[in-house]
Amino acid sequence: MISTAFSVLFVSFLLLTLVLQFWLGSRHIRHVLQHRAQVPAEFAERIPLAAHQKAADYTVAKTKLGMLMLVLNAIVLIGFTLFGGLQWLAVSLVKLSGPGMLYQLSLLTAFALITSLIDLPFDYYKQFVLEEKFGFNKMSKGLFFGDMLKSTLLGAAIGLPLIWVMLMLMDKSGALWWLYAWIFWSGFQLLMMVIFPTWIAPLFNKFSPLEDDSLRARIEGLMQRVGFASKGLFVMDGSKRSAHGNAYFSGFGASKRIVFFDTLLSRLSAPEIEAVLAHELGHFKLKHIVKRICVMFIISLGFLALLGFLKQQVWFFTGLGVDPMLLASNDAMALILFMLSLPIFTFILSPLSSITSRKHEFEADAFAAKYSSADDLVAALVKLYEDNASTLTPDPLHSAFYDSHPPASVRIGKLQLSATAATTSGAIA
Repeated sequence: MISTAFSVLFVSFLLLTLVLQFWLGSRHIRHVLQHRAQVPAEFAERIPLAAHQKAADYTVAKTKLGMLMLVLNAIVLIGFTLFGGLQWLAVSLVKLSGPGMLYQLSLLTAFALITSLIDLPFDYYKQFVLEEKFGFNKMSKGLFFGDMLKSTLLGAAIGLPLIWVMLMLMDKSGALWWLYAWIFWSGFQLLMMVIFPTWIAPLFNKFSPLEDDSLRARIEGLMQRVGFASKGLFVMDGSKRSAHGNAYFSGFGASKRIVFFDTLLSRLSAPEIEAVLAHELGHFKLKHIVKRICVMFIISLGFLALLGFLKQQVWFFTGLGVDPMLLASNDAMALILFMLSLPIFTFILSPLSSITSRKHEFEADAFAAKYSSADDLVAALVKLYEDNASTLTPDPLHSAFYDSHPPASVRIGKLQLSATAATTSGAIA
């Protein structure tokens, strides 16, 4: 009875989420197309109509592809669960490998490979058709498949030992396994923050020291003003994959490094680069990074505790189309079912994450306006919106669910007010 009720609840939430996502996507497409013919007044002197229309067309194309993927993902989800795909896969693998740890690792590996193969045509289409059409793709097919091979090998080298430890904790550490697993997982996440910049990222991109002495001096001056210590300033060869530009800092503790995409440096002036970096440093100095890490740890603790409860409930398995095995551990299956079902029940909460993220973006913008220039940040953002073909007219409701950053008009409006206030204050002084 409970199993049937959970199946009904699962399907109901799946349909609700699917309908909501389609409705949001349709709203977004209509809203963008309705504003395609004219550049918003606040951007009219900065962005050409052709660039605005390119951004609209790019946004519509991405949204339509996303809606198509929603349908495929829903079909795959139902196929794995209620239509018995996972049940068949588990029975087949346990016959081949026996009921031990090899079976559990094989089940997780097979699931990951199957889902990756299903996603492959969409990833290929997005890179070599959609991105190519709008002039963003710089990646060769050899690099595309080379990245895929590297990611697969790296995932196996890191993921399999990680999963083995998690499964051992689930099996051997008693009722509080989820607490021990959380401690291990949190430690692993912190470790990855330390080793990623120097050991993993260079496997995919080349990082060269920033050679522009005047720009380096400017950036070092900014870091001194805000009290930020970095292990180095690097330029990443992002142009070998995409024409999109960005800047970020990565690492943790003494391993912090600042990274600029080469595409960003080629497009922005030195004051604009300084303003963009000031925004990123604002996230660090205002403790946004630490706050996000803490929230991530709290949420992961709650989810692991929930998994600790669900993996003991027969209805959780049978309600999702799987009969728990009597002679083999069901821990790996519980992990898969949890990962598949969780997004269905939590999508409706997406705006809560966006609210916090946008608050942080406004705060980082204000920080950048204080330590560099609001006008320079506005100029940089406008160029980035244009270069990345980011729509200036997103549907507000769609944006609330999907966008971690505020809409362009709202964000730049606040920055322009800051610039005006600073000018007025300076004139009074």
